Amino acid sequence: MTVTEVFEPAVPRDPGRRRRPTRRQLIRRRLIVFSAAAMVIGLGIYLPVTLLAPLGATAGELVQFTDAARGAATPTLPDYGASAVRVIGYPEASASAGSTAPLPIASISKIITTLVVLEAKPLSPGDSGPTITFTAADASLRATYVAQNGETKPLTAGSTISQLDLMRVTLVASANNYADALANWAFGAGAGFDIAVSAWLGAHGLNHTTIVEPTGINPNNRSTVADLLEIGTLALANPVIAQIVSIRSMALDGVGTFGNTNTLLGSAGVEGIKTGTLNGSSNLLFAARYSYGSHRVTVVGVVVGATDHRAVDAAVSTLLAGVQAGFHEVILAKKGQTFAYFTTAWSQKVRAISTKTASVLLWSNTPVTAVTSALSLRVGQGTGSVGTGSIGTGSIGTGSIGTGSVGTVTFTAGTRTVRLALALDHPLVDPGPWWRLSNPALLFK
Repeated sequence: MTVTEVFEPAVPRDPGRRRRPTRRQLIRRRLIVFSAAAMVIGLGIYLPVTLLAPLGATAGELVQFTDAARGAATPTLPDYGASAVRVIGYPEASASAGSTAPLPIASISKIITTLVVLEAKPLSPGDSGPTITFTAADASLRATYVAQNGETKPLTAGSTISQLDLMRVTLVASANNYADALANWAFGAGAGFDIAVSAWLGAHGLNHTTIVEPTGINPNNRSTVADLLEIGTLALANPVIAQIVSIRSMALDGVGTFGNTNTLLGSAGVEGIKTGTLNGSSNLLFAARYSYGSHRVTVVGVVVGATDHRAVDAAVSTLLAGVQAGFHEVILAKKGQTFAYFTTAWSQKVRAISTKTASVLLWSNTPVTAVTSALSLRVGQGTGSVGTGSIGTGSIGTGSIGTGSVGTVTFTAGTRTVRLALALDHPLVDPGPWWRLSNPALLFK
């Protein structure tokens, strides 16, 4: 049997028809597409993140503050009676010596009398107050105090005087008859003054002070030096009394010309307050003010029990000289002084500097310490910070961060604290896109 082979003619290929890709080709094509897409996506993420991301923190190198050595100071107090000194705002400068018991204060009582009257009949600075007409009872007071060897000034029934001038004669001339007339006018003749002064002493916590009459001629008017410092401080805080006790001399119709019994007034920095003399004992409640550059201090002190006014003046002068010499103005920082250095990852160097000069007044060898808050510098888009401080309002987009406050340095000296703002010495400049793109490890550090 013959087998016949049949051949079909070849069908020509359609030139418009593509060959189906192989599996390997499909996988390769997909890898190329995915890689390109991943690259596009990666660049789409990397570029904006790198160009806009906040930069890493830059640690600062702090400049160590060094406190200069200063010698110790101690006020020299007299070795008799009782004495004390206070510098307002500087408790470390306070000192006392001698008796702590209540002692006769003599005419220092007139400061208390005037303070009590002003509480009942207040005056404002520049106000003379009401006009007072003296009575026959007022006029008779002069003979009463002359008989007790007390200081007096002329006073006639029917004459008039302002409240302010009545207080001036009481405090400047230390006239007992005027002090008594002042209390009688304000509270009446009787127990009114006793009630008022007891209430005033209690209200101010002056529990070791006793006032039985307005002038101090009675030795039972007593106080401790601790209470007297409080009384002196209250007197200085009253602008009317502070002005009166600073008067060196004055003249009034019907009274004449008289000088202040405080002979230290105007020397050794003394600006008041009141003398007291009784039974051979001389006292002085005093105030003084001193300037040290831009700083001022107010000193209140008291000496009780000197033999005479010459002795008390010498003791107070010595005491104040020691107090005055014991203060020092210390420059804490000068404007532009460096407190921290920064070197950024892109090698820019900036400094945290003081924005102004700062100083402090110190007593004796009071130590000074300083704490700087500028620990690290971080630049973000538009803002930066040092510790909790802000670096101004500059923007990375415009090329720099501003030089506003970047932190503080806090100085502590005894009870005083001084805070000083720090700023960058020049703008912190963004490193730019090339550095950002080429230093991702440093950027996100």
